[in-house]
This record gives sequence, C-alpha cells and structure tokens, in this order.
Amino acid sequence: MSWPMAQVCRMSGVTSRTLRHYHRIGLLEPEWTGPGGVRHYGHEQLLRLQRILLMRELDMGLADIARVLDEHRSQAEALREHLRALLAERDRIDTLAATVRRTVDALEEGDAMEAADRPEELFAGFDTSFYTEHARTEWPNEWGRAVRATEGLTEEGWARGRAEVAAQMGRMAVHMAAGTPAGDPVVQSEVHAHYLTVNRTWTPDADAFADLGRVYAEEGPWREVYDRVAPGLADYQSEAMRVYARERLGWRGQA
Repeated sequence: MSWPMAQVCRMSGVTSRTLRHYHRIGLLEPEWTGPGGVRHYGHEQLLRLQRILLMRELDMGLADIARVLDEHRSQAEALREHLRALLAERDRIDTLAATVRRTVDALEEGDAMEAADRPEELFAGFDTSFYTEHARTEWPNEWGRAVRATEGLTEEGWARGRAEVAAQMGRMAVHMAAGTPAGDPVVQSEVHAHYLTVNRTWTPDADAFADLGRVYAEEGPWREVYDRVAPGLADYQSEAMRVYARERLGWRGQA
C-alpha cells in the first residue's frame, strides 16, 4: 500500500515543499511516481520519514541524518554523538556569552576617566622594558620613529590608546569565541584596524608585522596580556596577523 504526497503531508505535518526537497537531495525518495509527477510513499518511506522527523526535532542537520540512515547506524549511537556535539556547542556559546558580557560591562562603565580602568587592569604588571628592548633590537629604525612620535603624548593620550587596544582585543576575543577563522574577512578587518593603530607610531613591513604577531604569542609578557582577555587569544591574534601580513603586505615567511 502507498499514499500520495498530499496524504503524507496531512498525516505527518510536513509540507510538500519539504518532501520535494528531501527527494531532491536523496534523503527520502518516493516509492514510485505516478502520472503528472505525483509522488507516492510506501511503509518503508513513512518509517524513514518518521526517523528523519525525530532527528530533525533534535536539531540534527540533514547531512548528519542522511549519514545515520545510509550507514545503518543505530539511532541511539547517532543521538549520543549528537548530544556530545550539542554539549560542545553549549560550552562554546557559554564562552562567547561570557566574553560579550565582559565587553558590554566594560563599555557601560563610568565616565571618561573610568574608561581607562579596564585597560589599566589589563596591562597591570606588564613589564614594558621587555617590549622596549625587543623593539629597539629587532626594528631599530622603526623604534626611533616610534619614540619621536610619542614624545609629546600626555597620560590622557596614553589612556585613550590603551582603551582602544583593549577594545580591539575584546572584539577579537568575541570572534575567537564564535569560532570565526583567523582569515575570515571580519577578523581581517579587525587586524587591519590594529595595523593602522601600530602605524601611528611606526610602519612595520610584512616581516615586522608578522614578527610582531609572533611576539604576542611567544613572549611571556605580551602573551599574558592577550590571554587575560581570553585564553588562547594570543595565538589567535598571532595567526590572524600572519594571514594579514601574507595577504595584504606580501609576506612570504612560514605560516
């Protein structure tokens, strides 16, 4: 015995458009097709549809459902795997929510004088002499220009700079928590903003900018600053800067 599509739609609550889509992608084919292209479904197809709807109710993707059905895996095994994925996604969302919450709290804090509180906390205990010596040794010409560019900077100016850097770190942390690839345009736009910030004091070439990213990830003081915002942010920032150096500045170093 078989039932035409219209009757299957009434019994299951599935639209004809959905059944046609399932047919088109090979997820649920009709038992046979009658005159005028009317699809008919038998017992076997209805049982398959029932399993599809159950797994869809549990938010499984169509590709995963097809794999379960075609590989003849037990539904319990498939659902256990799906549960693990859901729990991992929950943890990712929790991390993202915590990062966004910290960012919102920082943006909503106090007046202009208090705006530097978060950056001051972020950079508390940071030994700037380490970065100073590294920059002087690795990029002597750029270091000289940076010193001249910041000679007249007031404490208020430094505070604004720290606040801007902290905000950039926060936005990168949000992208990292969301699982956005380092090469994604939205992340690269943020790296470009960081590049422009660096350019206010010195203009790094491709090698220097990629090496600056390496410093963020590998040198303890800088890594600590980034990872205070979110664990793993230093590596994420470094990778994104290497992508930028390669694609925008012509860097040919090792990825």
